[in-house]
Amino acid sequence: MTTGLTGRTAVVTGTAHGIGAAIADALRAGGAKVHGVDRDTADLASPGAVREFFSGLGGVDILVNNAGGVCGQVGHPLEDVPVEDWHAVVDANLTTAFLCTRAVVPGMKERRWGRIVNIASAAGLGVSRTGIQAYASAKAGQIGFTRQMAHELGPFGITVNCIAPGFILSNPTTQQQWQGYGADGQRQLLQGIALRRLGRPADIANGVRFFVAEESSWVTGQTIAIDGGHAAL
Repeated sequence: MTTGLTGRTAVVTGTAHGIGAAIADALRAGGAKVHGVDRDTADLASPGAVREFFSGLGGVDILVNNAGGVCGQVGHPLEDVPVEDWHAVVDANLTTAFLCTRAVVPGMKERRWGRIVNIASAAGLGVSRTGIQAYASAKAGQIGFTRQMAHELGPFGITVNCIAPGFILSNPTTQQQWQGYGADGQRQLLQGIALRRLGRPADIANGVRFFVAEESSWVTGQTIAIDGGHAAL
């Protein structure tokens, strides 16, 4: 698909590695000027830091809210989850999407064109494999945020869509998770995927390319599971 992104400015959050880096590369290949940002660049859960970061960019045409993750946490029974751990995960995944979207919307409205893509998770459609309640809740929240923003921003020519990736072997956390499954767990996971392979960061980047393309200008409010067919089994 020809994305026709020459002259467009994009911001991709969470570009330190894996999915975010692949998305940034794909948008650059399509002709966009891409600004990547991760937690070493700016604290995207801080309203002040978000304002400062976006104030130096000028107009943003494309926003990909990919920042997030489990913040180093593992699953515990709900009664053992500290409040600060809950807030850390929700802030990393959902608050960042809210703040970054809020930062770019005025300019998109003025230009009456914009593309926003939220990167959620299969956990937002089902359950967290690692049992992290805040992660599943935040990712489900991103899906709801997508629908609401599509409804609100559609009259201004702005589309808002979401991707819910399956298991993508893309960063140290997922590498550790994959190793932790052991041979039997890895085999079981693959057997639950129709295409019988793990996802790659490029698989998610290709979904983003679809959503930001001019050819997709009548697609909004949608969440697509890019998971190799796991949801179909």
